[in-house]
Amino acid sequence: MIFKKQVYQSDKKVHPFIGLLLFLISIVLLVLTGPLGFVYGVLYTLFTRGFKGLGEYLLKIAVSIDQLGNVMMMHLLNTLWIKKGGYRFGNRDETISSALGRNKQLGTLTGFGRFIDKVLDIIDPDHSLDSIDYYVEPSEQIIDKLAWIHLVDGKILSTRSKGKTRYYIPGGKREKGENDAQALYREIKEELSVDLQVATLQFIGIFEAQADGHSPGILVRMTCYSGDYTGTLQADSEIDEIRWLSYADKDKISKVDELIFDYLKDKGQLL
Repeated sequence: MIFKKQVYQSDKKVHPFIGLLLFLISIVLLVLTGPLGFVYGVLYTLFTRGFKGLGEYLLKIAVSIDQLGNVMMMHLLNTLWIKKGGYRFGNRDETISSALGRNKQLGTLTGFGRFIDKVLDIIDPDHSLDSIDYYVEPSEQIIDKLAWIHLVDGKILSTRSKGKTRYYIPGGKREKGENDAQALYREIKEELSVDLQVATLQFIGIFEAQADGHSPGILVRMTCYSGDYTGTLQADSEIDEIRWLSYADKDKISKVDELIFDYLKDKGQLL
């Protein structure tokens, strides 16, 4: 069973003066204590964990600098590297390479952006794609959702909401304070009138694609679990229909569900 340590919450609005003051304080602390802390950190890791520990310590610093650059240079990168409707740089929890990889997947890199990506690929093949961080905090560009994968005889349980034409793998969004298991249990109970057996939940994977019905560059991130249940499956709440889909029904589902279908097909679990 998997529980997340923290549920993301949007930042509170801050007065511009407070933001400026905190920025100045952070710069002073960095200038005064940064060099001392860095030298001590290098010596400490070198003598306690050797070169392996030193490498890990420096990698953490490199990632943090990359995250800082993603925020500091966001406006420049959004202008030069991505087309209109691309996934924007600027998530403080994300590296530049991760955002670059997301745009590569979406096909929204400019010529300059593609050039930068090719240079990185020469140094480290598939660098930007391998750098995509599916655990970064959700933002206005990432819709964070959960899904229950339930397969029977090579077909997957899917639902269609009232007034909709496409089918979706059952699940939904977290509510404030919920972890993955709690949110998925509640959503499945509301949609299908059954009780998930939380102790049997097994993590399957995280999938990400353009969100249906949203502007270009708005992504949906689907964290998927399988697990047993008790009760009788029946449509409830906003669900209008329950249907078992095969891989041949791929044209009836959302973009992110298409990725899940491909994954299950490659695993030999979806016919």
